Amino acid sequence: MDSLFRPVDPTTFENTQISRPSLSFWKDAILKIIKNKMAVLGFILLAFIILLSIIGPHLVPYSPSKQALTEGNFPLSSEHWFGTDDLGRDMWARTWAGARISLIIGIVAAVIDLAIGVVVGGISGYMAGRGRMGDRIDSFLMRVVEVLYGIPYLLVVILLMVIMKPGLLTMIIALSITGWVGMARIVRGQILQLKQQEYVLAAEKLGTSHWKIIVKHLLPNMMGIIIVNLTFTIPQAIFAESFLSFLGLGVQAPTASWGTMANDALGVILNGQWWRLFFPGLMISLTMFAFNAFGDGLQDALDPRSKN
Repeated sequence: MDSLFRPVDPTTFENTQISRPSLSFWKDAILKIIKNKMAVLGFILLAFIILLSIIGPHLVPYSPSKQALTEGNFPLSSEHWFGTDDLGRDMWARTWAGARISLIIGIVAAVIDLAIGVVVGGISGYMAGRGRMGDRIDSFLMRVVEVLYGIPYLLVVILLMVIMKPGLLTMIIALSITGWVGMARIVRGQILQLKQQEYVLAAEKLGTSHWKIIVKHLLPNMMGIIIVNLTFTIPQAIFAESFLSFLGLGVQAPTASWGTMANDALGVILNGQWWRLFFPGLMISLTMFAFNAFGDGLQDALDPRSKN
């Protein structure tokens, strides 16, 4: 009976193999993505959109914001590939300038969500079950997450528009204030599962610091789900920016944005200028499709339960 209650000798864990994602795991994931035609198509579309957002406006001799009133509402031609708007501005240049705005907002907001969500969720999940103080920290952080989760981002944007000047920075702040709560909840759930694994318990018995356990053992095993969640967060932020700009709450004229371009086209779509709404709408749709197709492929490739 006494042997059942003897303290565990930390040296018994010295030869324990630490389970972390290996290089072969990532190689297998890449092969799965390559075999997934929809994921490859999504990746190619993303690369194409990102490339043209960089070089697209420079392929034509027109500025995205330069007006030429004598060339207003010109249809598609060899001079204006996507036509012009009512102020004579080249739609090709404005479309890809708008892509820059949407991608910058989406990527920056997603990275901020990732950073805050991983920190808050990681601390909350790791401290849960570690005494009264740990449970209090976990409870407090989760109450904050629940409160922010119930606040509509549109309300946050409207409040910020009253306080701050509308623009790119305001959009990023508005989307980041409540956008990280989803990531925090996912990371917390993963931490609660992973910290019960044998390799984490072994590291604790060996006296490894909490910080090293989180950075070396827990985060590497969550990278798959974090990356997948990031690929879905970016298109959500892009769509939110386009929607808010369409309502006049986001990026303000004369800055080019897919949302503002769609808003400007509403008054003339019935007059035959279909290209003014078609191209920004097409770019939004293609971007949403590309991110979701590539994200689905990543999710299947990084899911350890998937064998096909």
